[in-house]
Amino acid sequence: MGIIELITEHLPTIGSLALTGVFAGVLAGLLGVGGGIVIVPVLFFLFQGFGVSSSSAMLVATATSLATIIPTSISSIYSHHQKGNVDFGLLRRWGGFVFFGVLLGSFTVTRVEGFWLTGLFGAIATLSAVNMLFRTQKSAVFKHLPGRIGQRLMGSIIGFLSAMVGIGGGTLSVPLLTLCNYPAHKAVGTAAAIGLLIALPSALTLLLFGTTPVDAPIGTYGLVNLGGFLCIVPLTVLFAPIGSFIADKLNAIHLKKVFAVVLLLTGLRMLGAFVFYK
Repeated sequence: MGIIELITEHLPTIGSLALTGVFAGVLAGLLGVGGGIVIVPVLFFLFQGFGVSSSSAMLVATATSLATIIPTSISSIYSHHQKGNVDFGLLRRWGGFVFFGVLLGSFTVTRVEGFWLTGLFGAIATLSAVNMLFRTQKSAVFKHLPGRIGQRLMGSIIGFLSAMVGIGGGTLSVPLLTLCNYPAHKAVGTAAAIGLLIALPSALTLLLFGTTPVDAPIGTYGLVNLGGFLCIVPLTVLFAPIGSFIADKLNAIHLKKVFAVVLLLTGLRMLGAFVFYK
């Protein structure tokens, strides 16, 4: 009876997390973003409703988002691989440098205030959205990817910033790859795989070595909230293949526009939280 009462009492919260899981799963398959671009802001505002400070809420939201990206990315990778949209050659070239950036970013997260992470998340999302909304395929800056050093730098930066704000890498890797005239569908599929390279080490680092804030929501271990994780993950895994199916049917230009609109709305909301931080 106690469990039933507990579920009933928190039914609106569970429902919100479930809907987040559905939306994040579809986006993961559709855009290769791992769902973090949706999960982080939802958890950020939801945790504050429980009386958690905005700084602590951002830290826990970031770590929890990274944990949810692990199974979501696996599901999304499988779906995109079936359609031939995962570039394993690129992953081999970038993997070690993405991993290095992730370790550096995960360490930095445990040393900074969540306030700054909120602003960083908002800035990254907004700038990425503006870039994709106003840059067409014809305006790609480069005809192809840079050389070995340039690609290593790209991988390291993507890993570092993604681990800092709890996203799977697609938010940065898709715009950067398409900037270099890389095919949009293959960029999305490969971004899903990059998301796994980012999420696995960073989530484990924040779970095992993160210091739990004193006002963290119940069920938080390290910086990962297991309650949020368990409510979101089953639905993200279930709906990621649906997003992948939709992505395969969409025109590449339409795919970019969907991605950009979602990023813009989310980024502006988080920038507002940063500007009016209390």
